Amino acid sequence: MFRQLFQGVSRRLPSRCAVCHAWPAQAVCEDCVAQFAQPVHRCAHCALPLPASMPRCGACITTPPPWDAALAAVGYTYPWSGLVVDFKFQQYPAWAGSLATLLHSAPWVEPALDAADLVLPLPLSRQRLQSRGFNQSLELARRLAPHKLRTDLLLRVKDTPPQSSLPRKERLHSVQGAFAVEPLRVGELRDRRVVLVDDVMTSGASLHAASTALRAAGVAHITVLVFARTE
Repeated sequence: MFRQLFQGVSRRLPSRCAVCHAWPAQAVCEDCVAQFAQPVHRCAHCALPLPASMPRCGACITTPPPWDAALAAVGYTYPWSGLVVDFKFQQYPAWAGSLATLLHSAPWVEPALDAADLVLPLPLSRQRLQSRGFNQSLELARRLAPHKLRTDLLLRVKDTPPQSSLPRKERLHSVQGAFAVEPLRVGELRDRRVVLVDDVMTSGASLHAASTALRAAGVAHITVLVFARTE
């Protein structure tokens, strides 16, 4: 109990930058953002880094994902990979504000949020939510577009092993049928533009399964929005 109280108080006090340890700072100071978060040209469909002359990667040309566009703020490399791990697993939900601000500032993110009818966080299973204590995707989405946020439309109906624990080719299979649209609210998604928010895209398996469920409900346009993209 004392440890939880101490953590709650300490997170309200000025703190050092998690990257360079400057004091005081937000989760990441402005100098580190300028150094490590420069915009990168990315595939319009899967957000992988590409040469500036290429709008889409070869994989997305031959086998497009079930969403229409994907945007990412940073690569899942130093220092962001460590920060995301701490954010999710070391109980730092207060970092969501800084990460969401960085994501909102990335190219094309603000127009995508403005054009969206609804912003949906990727939901966690009940078991995962109980063990982690919060949904990192929800914390990001809540700060990106609170007036468009909905948590009652897209549901996680099956608990699955953490994607990081599975080989790449098994990830898509493991999350098949893991997401569903609330049956009584299908009409609220039909012909709407949706932004689907997650913290990291690696294989994209979870986002693929969630987007497939949204497409089946009649969603007209899906933009996937992630803080970090593996490269």
